[in-house]
This record gives sequence, C-alpha cells and structure tokens, in this order.
Amino acid sequence: MKLTTKQKKFADNYIKTGNATQSAIEAGYSKKTAPTIASENLIKPNIKSYIDEKMKEIESERIMGAQEALEFLTNVVRGEELETKVVATQFDVSTVQVPADVKTKISAAKEILKRYPDNDKLLEQQIRKITAEADIAEARAKSVDTSFNDEDRTIILDDMEDDN
Repeated sequence: MKLTTKQKKFADNYIKTGNATQSAIEAGYSKKTAPTIASENLIKPNIKSYIDEKMKEIESERIMGAQEALEFLTNVVRGEELETKVVATQFDVSTVQVPADVKTKISAAKEILKRYPDNDKLLEQQIRKITAEADIAEARAKSVDTSFNDEDRTIILDDMEDDN
C-alpha cells in the first residue's frame, strides 16, 4: 500500500527527529490531533514498514561491513592508510601524513588473521585433537576385529549353544 503525501512527510520527519508528535505537526496534521495521529501512524503497517526500510538503508550506509573493515585493516598493514602526526620544532608546529607504525601494522595483521579460521591456532589444535581421537578409535576398532579369527567365533557360538 502506498503512503499519502502527509504520511510520507510524517515518516521522513520521524526518521530525522525521532519525535512523532512534532513530525505529525510538520507533516500538516493539526496540533490538537497530532499526538493521536502520530501514535496511529507508527502502528500502521504501511508506514511502519516504510520507516523500517528507510532505517535499514541508513544503517547500512552508516555501519561498516566486514568486507570494508578487512579492506581498511589491509590498507593499514600495507601502509596505504595514513595518519596525521604532529611535528614540533623550536620554530613551529606542523602536521605530516605517515603510514602506521610497525606495532599498529602488526595489530592490524592479527585482527585480519583472527577472521580466517585456517589461521586460528586454537582451532588448528582442536582439529588435530579430533583427528587423533578418530585415528585412535579406528585403530581400536581394527584391533577388536582382528583379535578373533573365524575358528574362534565358531567355538564361542558352539559354547553358547551348549549353555542353552
């Protein structure tokens, strides 16, 4: 369902200010009915979904995603991301753009490596432990199977029949 001009104006103002009553007034509703209209508008499905959709758009533009974060960290490690340093002499103070220091680059590299499971030492140790346990279980299973030959099995079955 499409929004009326007033509803759209209300929703857009509400997104900007977070004040429903004032948004209703600015959208053209009377001051007397604005609080009631504002409350009603916020629960109408079409207005609510419009507001939710616009808020998601704003959020995705404002919040850094994982890819963007990894690109930034990579730029720091490569020295492509510059920071401003203040340089003071006895005659003046100036600023220069310089790459991150080695300690910062190492920290950024560690952050990148945390995001890749195959570089995770704890995960690597857990995988080794699980693999070793599986190998042990397989070896035990094989030793159990080879501990009896067909002749032994026949004797055991014959003994069981004699007991009955």
